Amino acid sequence: MKKGPLFYAKILLFGEYGIIKDSKGLAIPYNSFQGALKSSNNSITAKESNENLKRLYTHLKTLDRNVVSFRLEELKLDIDNGLYFDSSIPQGYGVGSSGALIAAIYDKYANNKITVLENLTKIKLLKLKEVFSAMESFFHGKSSGLDPLNSYLSLPILINSKDNLEATGIPMQKQGKGAVFLLDSNQVGETEPMVNIFMNKMKKEGFRKMLSEDFSKHTDACIDDFLHGNIKSLFGNVKSLSKVVLANFKPMIPNAFHNLWQQGIETNDYYFKLCGSGGGGYILGFTKDYDKAKKILKKYKLELVYRF
Repeated sequence: MKKGPLFYAKILLFGEYGIIKDSKGLAIPYNSFQGALKSSNNSITAKESNENLKRLYTHLKTLDRNVVSFRLEELKLDIDNGLYFDSSIPQGYGVGSSGALIAAIYDKYANNKITVLENLTKIKLLKLKEVFSAMESFFHGKSSGLDPLNSYLSLPILINSKDNLEATGIPMQKQGKGAVFLLDSNQVGETEPMVNIFMNKMKKEGFRKMLSEDFSKHTDACIDDFLHGNIKSLFGNVKSLSKVVLANFKPMIPNAFHNLWQQGIETNDYYFKLCGSGGGGYILGFTKDYDKAKKILKKYKLELVYRF
């Protein structure tokens, strides 16, 4: 078996946690990190990936064949011959490492797969999301299916609600001073414990009210501003969102970054928000002046995502 096609990382620019409760979200492919299925080599990471694929294979056998069916014998044979996922996507960083793997397995081994070349109607997008949700539940216990969907299509996805998705276009990048960037927290985050914390918080009426009013309102406004290129308004709404997240999602923000997060809000030099479920991994940053933000945050490793 030759090397398979590349599948890219994803960044959920807006909508973390809110999409679980049916508010809007915007996910974009992030081509700086990618992965592909490959045949055997004897490295430790290849062997670990191969062992992971054995466990994933066991999970895929349990899925409802009316939802998705695979050429399982072919997959098993390839795994026995050393199949692994060769990936530069950091795990536990909120950029869709498991999503890219799921997309690659679906692309190579699914029967009657929906392809990227088709007219991607909302019904087809929802079907893909359902399939990917079932497949990715192996990793997270509960999955929206959005990470693999984004990786598989390699298109920006606008989530209007959990039953209303559309592929969308985002404004062309400019060579301006502003930027979206990733900050490496140097900690690995785990999705499942963070989602459990969120679900427990959802039992409180005050938290639910905050989510449906403040959080959703600012998230929806950020998405609208970003898609329409309203940069001045975007930064105002990102600042509001950053405040709401710091006030209400502290367990998802590593302790070492609480003060740095607040400092950005006070100085307006940058604003932080969660990247994925949080708890570690990357923190997503927005700044009107990327060079200045890089100097302020010089102790940390930054990755550029998008220029304004």
